[in-house]
Amino acid sequence: MKYKVAIITVSDKGSKGQREDLSGKVIEDMVSSWAEVISYKIVPDEKDLIKKAIIDELDKVDLILTNGGTGLHPRDVTPDATLEIIEKEVPGIAEAMRLAGLAKTKTAMLSRAVAGIKGKTLVINLPGSPKAVRECLEVIIDALPHAIDKLKGDPSECSR
Repeated sequence: MKYKVAIITVSDKGSKGQREDLSGKVIEDMVSSWAEVISYKIVPDEKDLIKKAIIDELDKVDLILTNGGTGLHPRDVTPDATLEIIEKEVPGIAEAMRLAGLAKTKTAMLSRAVAGIKGKTLVINLPGSPKAVRECLEVIIDALPHAIDKLKGDPSECSR
């Protein structure tokens, strides 16, 4: 079974067509073996627009992967928007990405990315650069099908 995924790129320049979205393409390539990307959007770094983009996908997909807007710049508000929507955080996902990132660059500790659940949808914030997206997604990608199955009510034991 293929899972349904939405990709939301958060970028002022990308939303205006001033920058090609390479990060969204990295995500699509990396999940394509086990998931179908049924929605792809580029929105500016505006909290209300990010929230709307996430909310619009919640009942349609199993997984929402955002990219961009996770740093310390005043316009980086993706985690803030996500936190206003999700019901439960899944901190281990963001912690794993930051930990792996720290092995490559000390600035990984500045990521404010979050992951969480709204209903039966998993929402994960990824960084904005294609290289960082690839590195972070490589760390968590093998756990995502299992996480989605659990959200859908899979009763099997986790300690196999």
